[in-house]
Amino acid sequence: MKNTIVLFAVILLAFSCGTGGKKAPSQPKEEWIQLFNGKDLTGWDIKIKGYELNNNYKNIFRVEDGILKVRYEGFEKFNNEFGHIFYKEPFSHYKLRIEYRFVGEQVPGGPSWAFRNSGVMLHSQSAESMLIDQDFPVSIEAQFLGGNGVDERPTLNVCTPGTHIVMNGELITQHCTSSKSKTYHGDVWVTAEFVVRGSEVIHHILDGDTVLTYNKPQVGGAYEGYPVPEGTLLEEGYICLQAESHPVEFRKVELLKLEK
Repeated sequence: MKNTIVLFAVILLAFSCGTGGKKAPSQPKEEWIQLFNGKDLTGWDIKIKGYELNNNYKNIFRVEDGILKVRYEGFEKFNNEFGHIFYKEPFSHYKLRIEYRFVGEQVPGGPSWAFRNSGVMLHSQSAESMLIDQDFPVSIEAQFLGGNGVDERPTLNVCTPGTHIVMNGELITQHCTSSKSKTYHGDVWVTAEFVVRGSEVIHHILDGDTVLTYNKPQVGGAYEGYPVPEGTLLEEGYICLQAESHPVEFRKVELLKLEK
């Protein structure tokens, strides 16, 4: 009787570990690329309105304590020196994860709409192709907004400098469309995620919840002389982070390439 009980226990243990005691096949490890290395700005190009490529005017972009920071200590007044920092390589199909937070006070002279306002540009034109006095790259902007402590102010909205998108089968030409996210008040870290599949679909995700989805990002309303025809679908492009007059920090920028 004792031997029967032991044999039965062994059989149960084998089945609990999988059929015949064999381990289930492990999933392939995801190979995330750290676009921001946590040490310096290697691999990134800077374009600030009014200045040539890689002139980091007044050290707006810098790395301190392992964090990529946007700062304005050297400014007496902001004069539309909108800045963007571009990763060196274009991407098409990928997951993107960014941890960001707003801190401190907006620089004097910054526009009211830029209060606690930043973003990541997807499918962007390259840094070197921007005009010297161009405000924003032709791109799809996933907009980051921070709360003012009182009002509702969703984040991960979509804005479209020089572009249009399609939502629910309708061409959207207005500049910004709000997401359904909650508001993040204070200097809190927020984890933003994006699933980008060429021109097929783009998802904005917060806390595992998809807060915005759209399709067919395309050139539309770009500046006169832009060399890409209106209506051209954006299949790939550069990723860049914004400096729009409010201090902001990024402690993670990582990407997982997806199969087409």
